[in-house]
Amino acid sequence: MKKKVKKNCKALDNLFMWDYNIMLKDKKERIGRKMTIDDLYAGVRCEECGKFHRMTVDKILIGKGVLNKLPELMRRYCVGKVFMLADKNTYRVAGERVESLLALRDIEIVKYIYEDDRVVPDEHSVGRAFMRIPNDCDIFIAVGSGVINDIGKLVGAVSGKKYMVIATAPSMDGYASALSSMERDGMKVSIPTGAPTAIIGDVDILKEAPEQMLRAGIGDMLAKYVSICEWRLGSLICGEYDCEAIADMVRDSLRRCVDNAEGLMARDDAAIAAVFEGLVIAGISMSCAGMSRPASGVEHYISHIWDMRGLEFGTPVDFHGIQCAIGTVIALRKYEELLRLPTPDMKAAREYAKGFDYGAWSEKLRGFLGNAAEAMIRLEKSEGKYDPDAHAGRLEIIMTYWDHIRRAIEDELPRASDVERLLGIIGAPRYPSDINIDEELVPMTLCATRDIRDKYTLSRLVWDLGLTERLFGEV
Repeated sequence: MKKKVKKNCKALDNLFMWDYNIMLKDKKERIGRKMTIDDLYAGVRCEECGKFHRMTVDKILIGKGVLNKLPELMRRYCVGKVFMLADKNTYRVAGERVESLLALRDIEIVKYIYEDDRVVPDEHSVGRAFMRIPNDCDIFIAVGSGVINDIGKLVGAVSGKKYMVIATAPSMDGYASALSSMERDGMKVSIPTGAPTAIIGDVDILKEAPEQMLRAGIGDMLAKYVSICEWRLGSLICGEYDCEAIADMVRDSLRRCVDNAEGLMARDDAAIAAVFEGLVIAGISMSCAGMSRPASGVEHYISHIWDMRGLEFGTPVDFHGIQCAIGTVIALRKYEELLRLPTPDMKAAREYAKGFDYGAWSEKLRGFLGNAAEAMIRLEKSEGKYDPDAHAGRLEIIMTYWDHIRRAIEDELPRASDVERLLGIIGAPRYPSDINIDEELVPMTLCATRDIRDKYTLSRLVWDLGLTERLFGEV
């Protein structure tokens, strides 16, 4: 059974945070203390999954004035020459201060500042940075948030340089992850890069971020409700690796962010620090798992689809976390609808899969996404998720463990209305129309999420059950 847990913020009393006592595969209730950041600094053999978890981030500094410790870090890493990457906004916010601090220690600085109004995380932006990094620099410092950090991690990995990031907004969870979210051939992809050597989150800088970026950070964290749920489903239905200890880290970081959402918007120092720490821990969880599963599900794919349409057709896009929050509301609504339906009909689901016309579907993808659809169509050739035999195997598992699937959904997910309420409290967009995306695009958006990557999500479960048109609508 789910329980209400009393919140610290009075205004959030009705936003439920669930207990997680019911585990898939009849796991016994966990006994003992949870895995901590201190454990991960040193490395720990996980009692849940048996793997050795260790984060590769050497130093995480969060608090007021911690940027002043930058020269100390440079001594720690024996740095004499720095390459600094920023955009024109983040350079003004923190880059100039970085230069001043390093100049006081006679550290040589080479910098590259993107002058674009919007920096796109693609091959062109990566190439521009990579072509300017000096061979003899000792460390590569990125000053920024999502896009700058993603570019920085990739350039750092390719160049073989130590990499650190100085955060300018608590707007996303990728600071500590070992992946970069990039746009390649018009498609959103996650590229393994390695995590930063060091992360600096100075509250005095973070608290000055634009309001919409603060909301984006909460939105990116709210997505974890769905991602953890779908990680459990992927483990049960497809045999994916999962780790309850890592999942618990994400749940705790999510709880921390929700508890401090109002304080974040009020730019309270303690709340800013708590939310940023939660975002960093979520990124560490991805590094420990070796994949994006703990922090990304169908709600992220909804955002990716809108980004791809924006690149191809110039349609509206917003901050990643804002789109993820809206995608979370959409996903929660659809999961609620799914649970209200009768027990799935195995025969009808088989007939649906047999009658599925992939050629016709491919043409719909091309019309909806343009050139980006080609990479998704190529991916299906290796995945074969629409193959009738593959479908039959998944369907057998789904029907056998349907009670477990229902339990996982009920166990992990809050009500959509509660998440909508929280978004309303912080003044965040809740629906596609709030960010100028046509609500009529939602059915096709949901269907297209099946084809982004080989990850089992809501849209694949609904397809496997033969319920796509019933739950998502005609496309």
